[in-house]
Amino acid sequence: MTAMIPAWVDGVLTPVEKLDVHRRGLKHKAVSVFVMDGPNVLIQRRAMGKYHTPGLWANTCCTHPDWNEDPADCAVRRLNDELGIKDVYPALRDTVEYRADVGNGLIEHEVVDIFLADIAGRTLKIQPNPDEVMQVKWIGLYDLTADVLRRPEEYTPWLRIYLQDHSDRIFGTLVRA
Repeated sequence: MTAMIPAWVDGVLTPVEKLDVHRRGLKHKAVSVFVMDGPNVLIQRRAMGKYHTPGLWANTCCTHPDWNEDPADCAVRRLNDELGIKDVYPALRDTVEYRADVGNGLIEHEVVDIFLADIAGRTLKIQPNPDEVMQVKWIGLYDLTADVLRRPEEYTPWLRIYLQDHSDRIFGTLVRA
């Protein structure tokens, strides 16, 4: 079954096939999640089979909500689908819009609901779905930001944009500590 995601066509939110959205560069809804343990963030390296940005590091998880799916429900679903993470309920931090070329003639033009969950030292069972994720790691937010500046080609465009343009709105006092 082809995934239909919410995209704006002639100013009207419409269900459109996911790959068509990216080929046409349509503005569409998205969800991004950051799972934190204090100042450390869980990031993932995208599987090589992904249709864009394979092998690049990204935030904990990101996706497009299904047509008529609540963004918070989508965030919880994708934590489980991509990483096998259960019983984590991220809170909405902000909504941002960006446009980025993701290669192979594809454009991400997203209106993204960004969610954050701090597990506060809890043990988190992580079981990456190999179709989605090839590697995960915990990294300090400051170290991540510095590494993105040093090696931007290793990271997805959206993670670079989040850290460069929206870090304070996503992470709040963590970026000032």
